[in-house]
Formats: sequence, C-alpha cells, structure tokens
Amino acid sequence: MPVDVQCAQDGDGYRCSVTVSEGSGSTRHRVRVTKTDMERWARGRSAEALVHASFDFLLQREPKESILREFDLSVIQRYFPKFDGG
Repeated sequence: MPVDVQCAQDGDGYRCSVTVSEGSGSTRHRVRVTKTDMERWARGRSAEALVHASFDFLLQREPKESILREFDLSVIQRYFPKFDGG
C-alpha cells in the first residue's frame, strides 16, 4: 500500500502530512514528531523515513481508515506498547 510522507520542520520537531493510497481510496493524516521522538526512534533516519516506517507498522495491524487523522507519533505506543519506531 503506497504511503507518501512529507515533513516540514516545526520548531525543534516536525509536522508531517501522510497520504495512504489503496485502490481508488486514500486517507490523509497529520503527524507531529517531536525532538524527543527523533532522539528515541529515528536511529539516523529522517523524519520522513521514521513516519513512513511507523505507518508500515500501523498498517500491519489495522486498516488505513482506523488510523487517527491527526496525532503525535508517541501516541502509537499508547495503542501498541511494542511500537519501537517502526
């Protein structure tokens, strides 16, 4: 399932726009990535790569329509305790 991620710096973190496409439908999401998120999970990856990996993780566990439309990246761990940055 194609996942398109575009991030822009926002203070010391990032605001990312994500589009998940499947067949004729797509969903759009806004994800906030803090400096702490980057330090904890990026492991040398860009914000885009981190968010993309995080969506791969989510899409293995739920349909795109179930993913929150707007959220902080760290919220994923609240729903999926085994989340470790995708």
